[in-house]
Amino acid sequence: MSQFSEIIRSPKPTLVDFHATWCGPCKMLAPVIVDLKKTVGDKLTVLKIDVDKNQEVAATYGIQGVPTLILFKNGNIVWRQSGYLTLNQIQNAINPFI
Repeated sequence: MSQFSEIIRSPKPTLVDFHATWCGPCKMLAPVIVDLKKTVGDKLTVLKIDVDKNQEVAATYGIQGVPTLILFKNGNIVWRQSGYLTLNQIQNAINPFI
């Protein structure tokens, strides 16, 4: 958790994808996240957190459904959304922060 905390405290925005291996919408979102990373490059850090393997982190941020995307900047949550989103929807939401 300390390494996670260190990463999200960065001034560089960090998008965290809370997911689970058994989750259908999570599997649909995975290639969207890959495309997002290609599009924004080094302006954004992307982390994938498996909620089943990282229950402490998921509980800390009140993750009750997957997928849940949270954008952190300087340790603060600046955007949060649960459910499947298109590349366009994610970009429109996070662009003001990157």
